[in-house]
Amino acid sequence: MGKSYKKWSVTALALDPVHVGTGGGRIGRVDLTIVRDPVTRIPKIPGSSLAGVYRTYVAMHHEENRQQQIQQAAQSGQQYQGRQKPFYPDCAGLGLDANRGHCRQPDCPVCTVFGFARGAGQEGGFAGLAAFTDAHVLLFPVPTRRGPMWVTCPMALQTIGLTVSGVDGEAVYVEHAGNRLNLGWLLLETRTCDQMDAIKSKLEELRIPDYIRNHLALVSDGLFHHIVNSNLEVRTSVSIDPATGAAQEGALFSYEALPRGTVLAWEVIAKNPGLFTIGGQKVDLSQGTKGPDQVWEVVQKAHPYLEHLGIGGMGTRGMGRVKVLSPSPSAGAAGLAQPGGQGGTA
Repeated sequence: MGKSYKKWSVTALALDPVHVGTGGGRIGRVDLTIVRDPVTRIPKIPGSSLAGVYRTYVAMHHEENRQQQIQQAAQSGQQYQGRQKPFYPDCAGLGLDANRGHCRQPDCPVCTVFGFARGAGQEGGFAGLAAFTDAHVLLFPVPTRRGPMWVTCPMALQTIGLTVSGVDGEAVYVEHAGNRLNLGWLLLETRTCDQMDAIKSKLEELRIPDYIRNHLALVSDGLFHHIVNSNLEVRTSVSIDPATGAAQEGALFSYEALPRGTVLAWEVIAKNPGLFTIGGQKVDLSQGTKGPDQVWEVVQKAHPYLEHLGIGGMGTRGMGRVKVLSPSPSAGAAGLAQPGGQGGTA
């Protein structure tokens, strides 16, 4: 029957600043803040945000393929015999609309992989076969007198399976120590990192570009969140009065974002479709591979769309695009789930 689940580690490079907001204005330096981890105070992208854009883009991909099949059938003078219900927007949305809701079919790659709800109370739904962790900052670009440096810390490196010791105090650890180095407004003593070769080797496996790997700086976990929060990109915008085409009175606002060049890391956990049923029918994604790899094949269809359509808000202001660098499989399951598992919410 195979493993009940499998994990993939994903790293991505921000091509634009990324703004995943908290949902409202705040009293403080910036009006529209971004989501932060409640303990470390380091910005992150919630797994729910990742799941939402993945679902939308996977639905877009399959709908584009469906439309191509319809056109090909029309051009050849044949009747299209495939799926009639659109993948997008029907299976991508909330799914509670009577006319344009989720199809909830056991062979639908969107509904099975990302789940669905059946009613207003979300009872009788299917939890979905893919789960997404939060995307955490792995490498953060900071301006220095040597040019941009990508800063990380032991806690961030643990997300990619690296254990780094000996990084403490108010210092910055680099490949070759020398004069003091400024990280934004902080001026710190430089020290040599003995584990830099191992770190660079791991980052190379993850396809992190050379220009980032050759400009690494390590700081302690205690300093990292101060450096990140002090060097976020902050922009100021103003709403436009549609009647005059000029700035609207009293509509000035500011917002923050993870800067371009930030490297993020998250995990995708895929369950084995062969262990689940929907409406008494076994889940069947009709792919060549079997097991959790079947789910991963569906999930990664969203990656080209992330590079062009992005994630988060302020997309019309040049924000949100991320390029997936290295999806890689990691440890598999420890045991087997019981077949026929259902329930949960989308």
